[in-house]
Amino acid sequence: MAKLEARNICKHFDSIQGGKAQESAISNINLSIKDGEFVCLVGPSGCGKTTFLNILAGLDRPSEGEVMLDGRPVVETGPERIMVFQENALFPWLRVVDNVEFGLKVKGVEKTKRNEIAMQYLEMMQLTKFADAYTYQLSGGMKQRVAIARALAIDPVVLLMDEPFAALDSQTRDLLLVELQLIWARTKKTIVFITHNIIESVCLGDKVIVFTKRPGTIKKEIIVDYRRPRLPEDEGLREYQRTILNELKGEIAAKDL
Repeated sequence: MAKLEARNICKHFDSIQGGKAQESAISNINLSIKDGEFVCLVGPSGCGKTTFLNILAGLDRPSEGEVMLDGRPVVETGPERIMVFQENALFPWLRVVDNVEFGLKVKGVEKTKRNEIAMQYLEMMQLTKFADAYTYQLSGGMKQRVAIARALAIDPVVLLMDEPFAALDSQTRDLLLVELQLIWARTKKTIVFITHNIIESVCLGDKVIVFTKRPGTIKKEIIVDYRRPRLPEDEGLREYQRTILNELKGEIAAKDL
């Protein structure tokens, strides 16, 4: 049985033209994700990837279809599905360790225990010596590490990531690509990761899902069968990159994009 499953997901919005007309953001999405699988979503801008991720998170409801987690329908947000956004959304008035502890504090975890858990994940993200720093003292890459540590500290079943490296410089991104693979290998989390970067998708994903132009639906599922950890410069990944690029070309060139 799939860990996370999308069944015939559609999402409609009122048309910007007004009246009763509706426009579809995504249409007829069917996707099965195994326990511990790392799945990357790629597609042209505006194709509905974030809309789909929000539905998986329970932040939005589908107009049609359903999402199942461990065979049970997803109808709202929950601690078993945690989102990491492009903007880190950290609290600047809190220390790094307090940011990581925040979700645990909301859950009512005792102070000593939540500090122990937070420090464990800060060590995993190589941020132990910055535990007492404030987020404004950190670089962009370090802030994203804190955001990932905060998400992992809650111990979600599924980690949902919406272009978390998009605003980073290429050198920092390449370092985090390797670190995230190592963290995933240690935690065995199920991860769904949105990216516009083809290289990023084949470095990270067991499976890359290519979306069509709006209304987004799944055009192709590409299995990336390659050793880990993967590096952006690995020659063996070039063929996967070309395959994804070829699938995207027709969508990006469409006149209504």
